Amino acid sequence: MISDTTKARFAREVAKYPADQAQSAVMACLSIVQQEQGYVSADSEKVIADYLGMAPMAVHEVTTFYNMYNQKPVGKYKLNVCTNLPCQLRDGQKALHHLEHKLGIHMGETTADGLFTLQQSECLGACADSPVMLVNDRKMCSFMSNDKLDQFVDGIRAAEGKA
Repeated sequence: MISDTTKARFAREVAKYPADQAQSAVMACLSIVQQEQGYVSADSEKVIADYLGMAPMAVHEVTTFYNMYNQKPVGKYKLNVCTNLPCQLRDGQKALHHLEHKLGIHMGETTADGLFTLQQSECLGACADSPVMLVNDRKMCSFMSNDKLDQFVDGIRAAEGKA
C-alpha cells in the first residue's frame, strides 16, 4: 500500500529530527500520503504509526485534528470556507450557503461529477479579507462575494469541460 518511494520520502522527513524524535515527522508523513493518494486512510495511518514507532491512535488524532488531511476521497477541488466568528460577521457563513446552493451539495459533500468538495474551516488567518476560501489547501481566495464565488465555480467548470 505504501510504496518504497513513499517510505524514502518518509525517511527524508524523519532525518530532519533527532533519532529519538521520529514522531515529529508525523505531519509531513501524513502530507506525503495525501499528496500521493489524495487522502489518508486508516490503513495509511497504521503504516505511518508503525514507521514512526507511534500508537495508531496518536497518528489518527493528528489526522482528525487538522482539516487539511482528508480522511476519505475528495473532489478535484476541495473548497474550505472559513466560518469562524470573525468571518461569520463578514458573510463567511453566507458564502458557504451560497456555494451549497450553487454546487447542489451540502457542506462535507462532493459533487456527483467529483469536481468539488465543500467544507467549512476554522480560522484561515485572513479575517480582514473575509469571506475567505482555501482551495486544495494551497490557494487562498479573499473577499469572496457571491459573484466572485460564481465566477470561480463557473470558471473551473468551463476549464474542466463540465459547464
